[in-house]
Amino acid sequence: MDIQHGADEEDSVRTIEHWIAGKTTSGTSERTAAVYDPASGRQQAEVVLATAEDVREAVAAAGEAFSAWSQTSVSARTKILFAFRELVNRHADEIAGLITDEHGKVLSDARGEVQRGLEVVEFASGIASLLKGDYSDQVSTDVDTYSFREPLGVVAGITPFNFPAMVPMWMFPVAIACGNTFVLKPSERDPSASMRLAELWQQAGLPDGVFNVVHGDKVAVDALLDAPEVAAISFVGSTPIARYIHERGTANGKRVQALGGAKNHAIVLPDADLDFAADHLAAASFGSAGERCMAISAAVAVGAAGDRIVEAVNDRARAVRVGAGRDADSEMGPVVTREAQQRIVGLIDAGEAQGGRVTVDGRGFTVPGHEDGFFVGPTVIDAVRPEMDVYREEVFGPVLSVLRTDSVDEAIALINANPYGNGTAIFTSSGEAARRFQRGVHVGMIGINVPVPVPMAFYSFGGWKDSLFGDKHVHGPEGVAFYTRAKVVTARWPHVSHASEASFHFPTSK
Repeated sequence: MDIQHGADEEDSVRTIEHWIAGKTTSGTSERTAAVYDPASGRQQAEVVLATAEDVREAVAAAGEAFSAWSQTSVSARTKILFAFRELVNRHADEIAGLITDEHGKVLSDARGEVQRGLEVVEFASGIASLLKGDYSDQVSTDVDTYSFREPLGVVAGITPFNFPAMVPMWMFPVAIACGNTFVLKPSERDPSASMRLAELWQQAGLPDGVFNVVHGDKVAVDALLDAPEVAAISFVGSTPIARYIHERGTANGKRVQALGGAKNHAIVLPDADLDFAADHLAAASFGSAGERCMAISAAVAVGAAGDRIVEAVNDRARAVRVGAGRDADSEMGPVVTREAQQRIVGLIDAGEAQGGRVTVDGRGFTVPGHEDGFFVGPTVIDAVRPEMDVYREEVFGPVLSVLRTDSVDEAIALINANPYGNGTAIFTSSGEAARRFQRGVHVGMIGINVPVPVPMAFYSFGGWKDSLFGDKHVHGPEGVAFYTRAKVVTARWPHVSHASEASFHFPTSK
C-alpha cells in the first residue's frame, strides 16, 4: 500500500478506495471526501464515498464468504487470528503513522491505540474457550440437553474518527473469531488504517470476503442499516447518531449496539494527592487533544480542593508541549479538522460569555511551521455551571471545565443529573468515599484514582444512559454474546425395544 506521510511529502493527493472481496475497488460512486493532514491543514488524500450499490456489493461478498467461514473449525479460525496478531504487532509503527497523519494525535498515543486494539485480537484468539456450551446429562429418562452458540451471519461496524484502528479492532476480531463475516464503515476523515488492517488480514490467511471495508457517509450508513442480509450493527459515535442507528437498525430487525457520546467527570476530594490528581487530570483532558470518548472534560472540585486543584491543573496545562503528531517532542497534536477546531473555540467563547472563568486559554494557538494546522491549545475554564453550553455539550477537544461542590454526595448527584453515563473517576485517599462513589454513580465505567477507566479486553466496554443504545457492551464476554446466538438441543436415543411413550400432554421430565 503506497502511503504518503502528511506534510513531509509532496502535495500529491492519493485516492483511498474500498476493500471488497479481497481487493481494492473504487466502486460506482463519483463522490469523494477530502482527507487532511491536521498538523499542516493541507489535503493529503481523497476517499471514495460508497453508493448504496457499493455497500450491497460488500454485503454480498460477506454473505458469500459466510457459508464457508462459519463452518471453518475454531482451531483454523484462531490460527488466522494469531497470524493477524503477529502481523499487526510487526506493523504497529506503520499503522500508528497512518493514524497520526490523518487524525493528528501524537505517535506515542497512536501506538497505544494499536496496542489496545491488539489486546482484543489476543482475547479473540482464545475464542474456543468462550464458545463452549453447556451439557446436562439425563435431564429426564434417557434425555440429555446441551447448548452451543452459532454466528449470526454478516455483521457490520460503523466507527468514529478518534480511534481509527482501536475501535474497529474492538469489534471485528470478536465477530470474525465467532464465525461471522464483517463489513466495516470507518470514518471518512481517517480511513487509511482500516485499509492497512484489511491487507494484513489477507496476509494472515483470512479468506476473501470475510472482512470488507466501505468508506462513506450517511448513504453508506443507511445502506448497511437497511440491508436485510446484515444481522447486526456495532456503532461508536455521537449520541444523536447512536440513537438514529439504534432506531433504524432495530426497526429493520437487526441487533444493534450503539455507543454514544460522553461527558466524563472526575471528582477531586480534599484528601486526594493533588499533584497526582492534577497530573492525571491534565493527561486525561488534553491527551489526544481531548478527542476521546473517555476523556475527562469536567472536573468536580469538592470543598477545599477547588482553588488548589485549579492552580495545579493550570500549571500542567501551560506546560503541555503542543505540536505536530510526528514531532517526537509533542505531547498533544491538533484536532482532526478545521470545523472541529472552530466548534471547540466556539464552545470556549460560549463558556466565557456565560460566566465561566478561562484560566488557561487555548484559543488562537499556533505552532511555528504549522500555522495552518488545526490546533487548539489546552484550555481550563473554572466556575462552570451545569446550564452552560460548554458543560451541556460534548466538547471533544482539549477543554477542561471545572465545577465546584461542597460534598461528595453533591458531586455524585451532579454526575447522575447529566444525561451521559460513559465513564467517571474519583481522586481520593478515602476507601469509604470511593466505595460510596462507585455504588452511587449511574455510570458504566468507573475509575478510582484512574481517570480513564477503559477496561481490559477480557471485560466489556460501554456506558449507561445516553452513552449506550442497546443492551450489550463492546468486546469481552458481552461482545461474544452480541455476535452469536444460542441453540439448545434436547436429545433422546430410545431403545428399540421400548415403547415410544408419546403423549398429547405437555412434556415433563420423569
